Amino acid sequence: MKFQRFTTVFMAVVLLSAGFNAWAGPGAGPAEVAGLAALKPVPAVLSCETLTSVDVSKEVGAPTRLTSARLEGDMCAVTGNIDPSIGFQMRLPMRKWSQRYLQLGCGGLCGLMRLDIEHANGCVPAENGELVTATTNMGHEGASMGDGSFGRTPQLRIDFAYRAVHLTSVAAKAIIRRFYGQPQTYAYFSGCSDGGREALMEAQRFPDDFDGIAAGAPAMNFQLQNSFYHAWQARSNMDAKGKAIITADTLPILHEAALAECDALDGLKDSQIDDPRRCNFDPAVVQCKEGPADASRCLSAAQVEAARKIYAGPTDDKGRHFLVGTVQVGSELNWKGVFVPERGDGPIPSAEMAMSAVRNLVFETNPPSTMQVTDFKFDEATFNKLVPLHGLYDATNPDIAAFVQHGGKLMLWHGWADPHISPLNTIAYYDAVKKQLGSAADNAVRLFLFPGMGHCFGGQGPNQFDLLTPLMQWVESHHAPEMIVAGRPRVEPLMMGPAPAAAPGPGGSPEDRSTMPKGTMPPTMGGASGLKPALPVNRTRPIFAYPQVARYAGKGDVDQAANFVAATPSDSDPSIPTWLAASFYQPGFQKQCAVSADGLVCK
Repeated sequence: MKFQRFTTVFMAVVLLSAGFNAWAGPGAGPAEVAGLAALKPVPAVLSCETLTSVDVSKEVGAPTRLTSARLEGDMCAVTGNIDPSIGFQMRLPMRKWSQRYLQLGCGGLCGLMRLDIEHANGCVPAENGELVTATTNMGHEGASMGDGSFGRTPQLRIDFAYRAVHLTSVAAKAIIRRFYGQPQTYAYFSGCSDGGREALMEAQRFPDDFDGIAAGAPAMNFQLQNSFYHAWQARSNMDAKGKAIITADTLPILHEAALAECDALDGLKDSQIDDPRRCNFDPAVVQCKEGPADASRCLSAAQVEAARKIYAGPTDDKGRHFLVGTVQVGSELNWKGVFVPERGDGPIPSAEMAMSAVRNLVFETNPPSTMQVTDFKFDEATFNKLVPLHGLYDATNPDIAAFVQHGGKLMLWHGWADPHISPLNTIAYYDAVKKQLGSAADNAVRLFLFPGMGHCFGGQGPNQFDLLTPLMQWVESHHAPEMIVAGRPRVEPLMMGPAPAAAPGPGGSPEDRSTMPKGTMPPTMGGASGLKPALPVNRTRPIFAYPQVARYAGKGDVDQAANFVAATPSDSDPSIPTWLAASFYQPGFQKQCAVSADGLVCK
């Protein structure tokens, strides 16, 4: 494969040095960080406890109550509610607010709140606790992050789709004005998984809410993602008795075979596949030969066929694809806990992920609550039944001209080894935005793809990085990010995103917060600042803005980012098969919905 290099090793080292500066410790103030606006710290003009008497209902346009406000160190921790049931939480610095507001998305089907700042280690304002942060439960409280039963109430569908995130931003900004006596100078949003969908929904529907948006692994194609995709992946790995065909103990066999086939395609054998689209891997290479099978070294014929279906993704009986892409080669170890059971032949989590949405959310009229994943039909008729609510839930509108015109910056990012949401979805959206906006997208949209990274976190490739600093630099000094330095932790990071205890969803969590009293604020994993601690790394790599990729410069340690340069693949956008949902990535489909006696009315 031919590549055209456009930069030198020297320039790469200079850029990487700038990137590593973002990983500096929390000693500097915001004015001392290159590329960030020199904003004077602002102290609160109200005491924390008096916030419960503040009424911002007029600004929000709906009854809004601040239910608690208490001091946690130098932070004022606030909880509130917007009618009917949109819960939100905030943390406001008492003495050293940097005039920046950061709203955080949530994962799965939401229902709980957490104010941890993720992928921002090295971001000085975050590490120093200088940001006002907020998040929302998206309008409902669930026993788990995969509980879609709220969808039986029409208003809660609207709140989850787009209303809760927008009104939380309105309420938070109104509270900021009262608490500090002035508005924020910059507003940012960062989310992954459904949080990525929420991020894109903001850019598309409410372009003035935020100046900078980071959308990670966005579940933007919500309708198909939570029905066809997870139902297909689960069914592909089920035998006639509903038991898993591929089990967790066989995944290393499949993964090692994938690496043997495709790892070196980028010119470097380093246990990660930089672009799986260029990999033609057939799992039959690890099928057991005739005779007694050694399950520790090979796969059965049934397991090979299941793997082929998983890689292929949902199709109808004519072979037509519903989605732009599915799980990518190289992600095999991450299948565990998604469409491969955590242990033995236990339940397949993807089946419940799909059914929770199918039974409660994605259709205008819910099917029977007894519906099972084996009842789901992969045909055009079922696809067409998803179209009516495409305009409610999906965030695939490429027309973000209004967001760009007000100066907004959009950073898209995704892990190549994501088992929950295919990175091809995000590439398709990026391409659609570029086509829709033309040259206007050049200074407003960037896409970063992380080799070997799983869903939002983890995986076998570099997956620890600072997104927030380059996003702020882009907004505040118009310095567009062309590269992010990512590190691979020596140990697997905890999956911090919330999820069901029995069936982890996108961003699966080791914690079960379902027993927390209603209205309480879960502990922030990162302490007062809300920032999770960084882990020691044993590899760093530059991740260049798509379609550029990192290539080894030919000398030096392959685990050091400074020894890589940017290159542009000669076939930077490999062809993909025709897919039925391609029409979903067109402008003009999104609807505003309201509740009537007959249910939802959308226009």
